[in-house]
Amino acid sequence: MASLAKLIVVWVLVLMPVAASALEFRSVVVPKAVLYDAPSSAAKKTLLLSQFYPVEVIVNLGDWLKVRDAQGTMNWVEAKQLSNKRMVLVKVNSAEIRMAPDPASKLLATIEKDLVLEVLEIMPGNGWLKVKHRDGVIGYILNSSIWGAE
Repeated sequence: MASLAKLIVVWVLVLMPVAASALEFRSVVVPKAVLYDAPSSAAKKTLLLSQFYPVEVIVNLGDWLKVRDAQGTMNWVEAKQLSNKRMVLVKVNSAEIRMAPDPASKLLATIEKDLVLEVLEIMPGNGWLKVKHRDGVIGYILNSSIWGAE
């Protein structure tokens, strides 16, 4: 019985860092980022991503990162092609940017699917993000409308 308890404690300690790890998102900093099927510029090129497109970092090898895009596809990219600047991608057909983090507040803009927005503030627990549109509109959008800030 004592060995079972020790085994459970070991598993909890092993799995705790996995459960506690936060998602890491970055965005493309170059005009077009080349993605590969392996961590090497000699590998097969699989995809091009436009500047500011958000990606989730899955594996960090230093110079190379395995990333997931909004469609769930995983590829490798050179770390120097990404920035820590937080961007999100609108994933619904019509998303609303509001003046305050409240669905009853003034509507500032309606945003189409696949548009990229800059994250100004993540507001944990309330379901909203403060974002900036490329045209300068600043407001709040529902987390459920975007990808890249989970």
